[in-house]
Amino acid sequence: MSLAQSEIFERFYQNADAEKAKPMAAYMKNICPFLGIQKPKREALSREFLKQSKKAETIEWAFVDKCWGLEREFQYLALDYLKAVADLLTADDVPRLKKLAETKSWWDTIDNLDRIIGGIALKDPAVNEVLLEWSTDDNFWLRRIAIDHQLQRKERTNTDLLEKILVNNLGQKEFFINKAIGWSLRDYSKTDPDWVRSFLAKYKNQMASLSVREASKYV
Repeated sequence: MSLAQSEIFERFYQNADAEKAKPMAAYMKNICPFLGIQKPKREALSREFLKQSKKAETIEWAFVDKCWGLEREFQYLALDYLKAVADLLTADDVPRLKKLAETKSWWDTIDNLDRIIGGIALKDPAVNEVLLEWSTDDNFWLRRIAIDHQLQRKERTNTDLLEKILVNNLGQKEFFINKAIGWSLRDYSKTDPDWVRSFLAKYKNQMASLSVREASKYV
């Protein structure tokens, strides 16, 4: 682990705020302890570190794994780090990212991992098969990643894959799945509203009202 990585741990701990940590942890259902560093301050503390990380030639997975074992702000730091080194990520890294997704899972980390994994899939279409498998996994957080991994792709969206993944998750009672379905359709409706209208016409009777409401916002 580099000196810069050691220093960022020290900087975060020096700026911990126990009074803020309690309500921050409570808001995230106490999935993990917090240091009490709010996002603007966290970004300021890590800005130079992340800037330097973009120059890396290899991914320091030991750093990521250490972050994942500590307070929640370090998990956010690990996600920011993975975004900084995104060009280095390959399909071989997906199993590591899956392990992160399955550990201390909540929407705040999952909704970052979906875009990180989606970026890998965009570079290497072989990952699409993995995401299709995740769309039927018992772990609904993995299913959420599969559903939303194409967010903001616009014209590069693989609609065949999107439809298969969404159909695999219709008829669910899980809020985080039904919300994700609606978000994915709403997002793509900005690019191709006719496709989304057609999807709704075909599957609306199988969809949760939450999904339909979110999907219909712009169509």
